[in-house]
Amino acid sequence: MHDQQPLWTPSRTRIEQSALTAFEREASLRAGRDIEGFGALHRWSVDDREAFWSLVWDFCGIVGEKGGIVLENGDRMPGASFFPEARLNFAENLLPKRGGDDAIVFRGEDKVERRLSWDALHDLVSRLQQYFIAHGVKAGDRVAAMMPNMPETVAAMLAATSLGAIWSSCSPDFGVRGVLDRFGQIEPVIFIVPDGYWYNGKPFEVAEKTAEIAAALPSLRKVLVVDYLGTAGDAARSIPNAVSMEEALGTIEAKEPVFERLPFAHPLYILFSSGTTGTPKCIVHSAGGTLLQHVKEQRLHADIRDGDRFFYFTTCGWMMWNWLVSGLASGATLVLYDGSPFHPDGNALFDYADAEKITYFGTSAKFIDAVHKAGLEPRKSHDLSSVRVISSTGSPLSPESFAFVYDGIKSDVHLASISGGTDIVSCFVLGVPTLPVWSGEIQGPGLGMAVGVWDDDGNHLDTGKGELVCTRAFPAMPIGFWNDPQGKKYHAAYFDRFDNVWCHGDFAEWTGHGGIVIHGRSDATLNPGGVRIGTAEIYNQVEQLPEILEAICIGQEWDDDVRVVLFVRLAEGVTLDEALEKKIRTKIRTGASPRHVPARIVAVADIPRTKSGKITELAVRDVVHGRLVKNKEALANPEALDLYRDIPQLKS
Repeated sequence: MHDQQPLWTPSRTRIEQSALTAFEREASLRAGRDIEGFGALHRWSVDDREAFWSLVWDFCGIVGEKGGIVLENGDRMPGASFFPEARLNFAENLLPKRGGDDAIVFRGEDKVERRLSWDALHDLVSRLQQYFIAHGVKAGDRVAAMMPNMPETVAAMLAATSLGAIWSSCSPDFGVRGVLDRFGQIEPVIFIVPDGYWYNGKPFEVAEKTAEIAAALPSLRKVLVVDYLGTAGDAARSIPNAVSMEEALGTIEAKEPVFERLPFAHPLYILFSSGTTGTPKCIVHSAGGTLLQHVKEQRLHADIRDGDRFFYFTTCGWMMWNWLVSGLASGATLVLYDGSPFHPDGNALFDYADAEKITYFGTSAKFIDAVHKAGLEPRKSHDLSSVRVISSTGSPLSPESFAFVYDGIKSDVHLASISGGTDIVSCFVLGVPTLPVWSGEIQGPGLGMAVGVWDDDGNHLDTGKGELVCTRAFPAMPIGFWNDPQGKKYHAAYFDRFDNVWCHGDFAEWTGHGGIVIHGRSDATLNPGGVRIGTAEIYNQVEQLPEILEAICIGQEWDDDVRVVLFVRLAEGVTLDEALEKKIRTKIRTGASPRHVPARIVAVADIPRTKSGKITELAVRDVVHGRLVKNKEALANPEALDLYRDIPQLKS
């Protein structure tokens, strides 16, 4: 935050060729005055939302009828309505091209490789669409998928949403309870599953699990089994009311897909909260809001162009999958990967980037840290000349990881740390291709997003840490929560803290460069002596140490106060002795502050995380305090929670 020199500055040519610069010129024409620079453009986008979102529609070539009204009840949150007269179809906008060029490239570890042309994608969407119609799927019905990140998943989503059906997905490594906690609430009519999946080079069959899930979903008309392991036919025969996708589509001839144009606010996706504190919330997102927000972020902030090769490492249970597939709307080729990013070794994704000439390489902060800790230097071992952007999300990217990207991966690249959430299926703060990249900072707020940082009393903060808020309505706000007819759960989730203001639950701070730092989730912030501390500030220090693979930090209620407890997963052969404890405390004291120094440091063999790879501070905190963790099914490794129970060091 205090570095005097940026890590990277875009060239004049790059700035001039960016879509953001072209958009800035168009904005000046619409506004009737010069709008120069990102700061001025952002102010205009927030001050004149009608003109801004109307320009996004036109500039990004949204297909549909726009209508004459851009925004109604714009001062109400919730309650604002964008493009209330518009009619569009999400899938129609994601199928802008025809021909033999790649629409989707897929790699399932080192086991399966496939590619789908734009024509082949249209054909598969058409055949699936006809199958859905034959089984009575109509607008408003739910189609659910427990699928790997593979081409059939994208095609099935497009086929469902072409009819106005609502899509919901999770990854196939979810347990029975985790799937039913989600899909049991929304009553899908079609359930799409694989015969299994690959992970770490091993096949995992899911037919038995699928049969149990399907039996508990009485709304189902059909289970479609997609071939991945080569056993779809056998798997389908072992699941009641199931058929392999190959057999289901066997006699259906491809024709031009049809697209039902529906209102802007028609529901598109149901996404789920992580569910670590109870049954997952079903968050309903609109077709128009999702589409407009995604094309804005991808064209203007990510600078994704027609013909780009767009990769994000994600599963179908994380909102980044929904974000990734929208890249089709910009004419980009989707580059999909399913499985472990470290199989057969840590070069797997960089090998893929080289082979497929990926232009946008998206991953998680944890992946970048793991590559660094493994001693890999892709800059020396791989070409990566095609990569223009490296993007990171999932958790705050540490200053050390910023440095490693430029030192160890690629020196001339736009590193875009981005942050938002499932709640908005998009971002509040993200990259800006025309601005420098500063260590440890997200470059700026999203256009059209009235992002602020407030203190506990609702006062705006120019400096210092506080709650990340959004003070004006935006199109990607959820329609609401499923089965929440009065909107009480929806209101409680975001608007109870500050009236008519979205409170996101992130602990954040503006920087002197106009960027932002996310210090972690505000419900996981530490409060020793009444001073709020972001957990990311501690991780940024301790995870620099080679002895520490990763860490998780909580506040333990102790002596009518809160004390900081740090759990560390150690490198192989390392012991947490007095010398290492001292080294950790010194590193935190000098790199952060004395207030950040933990009262207790405990070595653990594993750290619990959600299915999307995020560490779960709240679940650990509950276990340490002897409270029940309500939904372990939401975790990828729930057995790790047992490591935090009844720890002797925390009894005194």
